[in-house]
Amino acid sequence: MKYLKISLLTFAVASALAGCGGGNSTAADTTTSTTSTVKSVEFSSMPAPTAAVDMAKSYSSSIAKVTYTDGTTKDFPLSYNKLFGVKDKVGGNANAAGQLYNYKMEAINDPFGKPVIAETPDANSLLKVGSNLFLISHLEYDWLLSDGSDAYKVANWYSRMPMSMLLTGITQGTDGKLSVKSQKPLDFSGVDGLWIPCFGSQTPWNTHLGSEEDYDLQFNPLNTSGYAATTAGLKALNEVYFKSEKTANPYNHGIIPEVTVKEDGSSSIVKHYAMGRGTWEMSKVMPDGKTAYMGDDGTHGFMLMFVADKAGDLSAGTIYAAKWTQTSADAGGKANLTWVKLGSGNNAEIKALADAATFATLFDAVAPTEGACPTGYTRVRAGSTADECLTVKTGQEKAAAFLESRRFAAIKGATTEFTKMEGIAVNDKDKRLYVAISAIRDSMTDDAKEPVNDIKLAKVSAGATYSADMKGGQKDTSGAAINSDYVATNMYVEAALLGKDITADALGNTADPNTVANTDNIFFSEKMRTLFIGEDSGMHVNNFVWAYNVDTKKLSRVLSAVAGAENTGLQVVEDMNGHAYVMSNSQHHGDWSTGKNAEVDKALATIDKFDANIGYIGGLPAIK
Repeated sequence: MKYLKISLLTFAVASALAGCGGGNSTAADTTTSTTSTVKSVEFSSMPAPTAAVDMAKSYSSSIAKVTYTDGTTKDFPLSYNKLFGVKDKVGGNANAAGQLYNYKMEAINDPFGKPVIAETPDANSLLKVGSNLFLISHLEYDWLLSDGSDAYKVANWYSRMPMSMLLTGITQGTDGKLSVKSQKPLDFSGVDGLWIPCFGSQTPWNTHLGSEEDYDLQFNPLNTSGYAATTAGLKALNEVYFKSEKTANPYNHGIIPEVTVKEDGSSSIVKHYAMGRGTWEMSKVMPDGKTAYMGDDGTHGFMLMFVADKAGDLSAGTIYAAKWTQTSADAGGKANLTWVKLGSGNNAEIKALADAATFATLFDAVAPTEGACPTGYTRVRAGSTADECLTVKTGQEKAAAFLESRRFAAIKGATTEFTKMEGIAVNDKDKRLYVAISAIRDSMTDDAKEPVNDIKLAKVSAGATYSADMKGGQKDTSGAAINSDYVATNMYVEAALLGKDITADALGNTADPNTVANTDNIFFSEKMRTLFIGEDSGMHVNNFVWAYNVDTKKLSRVLSAVAGAENTGLQVVEDMNGHAYVMSNSQHHGDWSTGKNAEVDKALATIDKFDANIGYIGGLPAIK
């Protein structure tokens, strides 16, 4: 780590999408040092909660030990701060923060006439625009109806609602404490609406990159299992979002959106069709401003790399899909990566193709017979457990590459066997990419019955965070040069970042509570040399945020979320007006089964499942 000057700072962590629950706001206790520079930062690992009072809240008892170059040290206790909850009306917003809207920005109600409130805040981007601060936050999906029933399981209701993002104006105190100044929902009607925005990221040019996980919109013409939700998803968009006044098109979703905020709080939104279509957890732009990696969440997913034609402009470029060539099956496995070029295009031309396309205009499709396809067809398993025999129709290669990117990648020989690919982070000093695989299972295990069996690993339900070394001077599988210095060439797992499945313990944990389980959101802090990891786990009673120092290899638990809730929305802001923040939110509070442990049941009985938090951890002195 470079020697860094230190000044007053607040370290903020908030969890989104599924979890970091609530807690009382506590101002950070920071001091200013001008006599020495920082040599290192080390986080203590707080114990996992065992008492109901602790399991029912989000909190931190971790201590950051800062070592200075003069040999002195200082301890900084961390604490959790809640900015607002999804039920709150803040910043002049007439409705609750988690309220969902149709394409006319009218509030959506549930079957009982009550507001549909999303309990699932996810990605955060804390941005400084001119002299003002803004926070963009995702609302990922609707979980509960007003009567407490699971919206996804209610008969004669919709599989999911159309979703949204929040734009919150932020006031920063002299002590670094953040508070809400203004708030409004973002209007996505100009880009055909928004479907399941999960994690996100920030571009090097200070905009927000979102995501769309379009599970419910992945069409299968053969009507095989796992695709019944397609009709329901389109029904929700047609009837709820467009009020039966317009018709939804699945090819307008599964696209990366970019949000630009101006100093006066106005904003603009564009969907980057040139980056390809998938069930995107997120996209992360590398420090070159042109290379981006996408996490394709689900089963039989793929790894996509986008290389823009120009730095700072994601509207045109080339997409590539990874080919995994395994070199070891041990400890999460190791592999070399090569890249299959899928196509080149720009937003305007791909959007025009999307507006006109149907599955039938792109492919001929038939079902396999005893695992075999007719001559001229390729058997693929992409996005589900069902096999398809596909051939691209003449002249439709570009449309198939960008609108059915996963299927086209499989046809072209790339690997479509990744499971639950979630967050993406970058360590620029070491030129290393981090890829969250929430669970190593299903298509990542050894299965000779798959159309292609590239990935052959032992099942680890708790998942792993993979590393990938990036280099320049690489060529794609056709021998053509890839115009990027950030091409991932391999994948492997550092020992501390491999999950550990266990037989259920007394609390009900089925993964070792002292290791990461079901890694989801990840964010790397260059100045702290630390990879922050948020869990989305059904294997830990309480999910945690972890800090992993890539030099010392120390893994520390720095936050515990409300029981059953998920930690997401991680973002590290290392210097914002002399303060630093790591944002993270919490969602689906109390999403855990009762009857496993009496103390856990006591905690669950006190949790408000209709609430979810946007917040941060404070207490660390800022580093420049």
